[in-house]
Amino acid sequence: MTTVKGMEWTNDTEKYGALIPDYPAELYADLLDKVQLTEESRALEIGIGYAQATLPIALTGCALTAIDADGAVAAASKEALAAYPNVTVQTAKFEETEGEGVYDLIYSGTTFHEIPQAIGYEKAFAMLKSGGTFVRFAKHAYKDVPRVKLAAALQTLYAIYLPKVGTPRPFTEARTKARAELALKYGFTDISYKRYFRATTYTAEEYVAYLSKDEDHMSMEENKRKHFFGELVKLINRFGGKITVYDTIDIEYAKKP
Repeated sequence: MTTVKGMEWTNDTEKYGALIPDYPAELYADLLDKVQLTEESRALEIGIGYAQATLPIALTGCALTAIDADGAVAAASKEALAAYPNVTVQTAKFEETEGEGVYDLIYSGTTFHEIPQAIGYEKAFAMLKSGGTFVRFAKHAYKDVPRVKLAAALQTLYAIYLPKVGTPRPFTEARTKARAELALKYGFTDISYKRYFRATTYTAEEYVAYLSKDEDHMSMEENKRKHFFGELVKLINRFGGKITVYDTIDIEYAKKP
């Protein structure tokens, strides 16, 4: 268990879901270097999830409102963040959240893509103060490149159990640039972006625990999911008992003039 400035990140999924740091520390350092937050600042997080991206912003002392459409998820994160009076957690959809010209920062980690593009950008633009910053970032897992046979076998297994996931594609700089430039269509300026890279190796059991945080996997019917996870464990163990996830994390910044 790792303690981060007074808050414990834990794998106790019954109580906190998947409350673990899911993004690189460098990403937050860059974000907070680019967006200067003080106790007088106001920030809005779209999609708190299990608070992976909440604590680094909360520690600035700014007034942070974090929303999530899932009431159970919001409640778990609210409990976990009880020691931070500057954080308000609400069950709400961004599309239904009110307030114009009130935020210095609006940000979203691996959630903003779920909001219709025009609605999301137009609302973020309206809710920011002049000079405020909109930030979106997301994590994109890629196949275990060196373990070619394992990667191929996994794709065969996914084609049977979860075909909607499809074949993973690398999240290239061109894709990152295109995502960043979307904001230009909605009046934002001063566009910038960056990518971060990380490789994490798991045992078969650890990998299943990792996947249990993913919406696509958890949307499977329970018995089918259990059988799939069982086959997954057997497959990974057959190919040496290890699998490496190659994450690309993209971040895009845009300012309201």
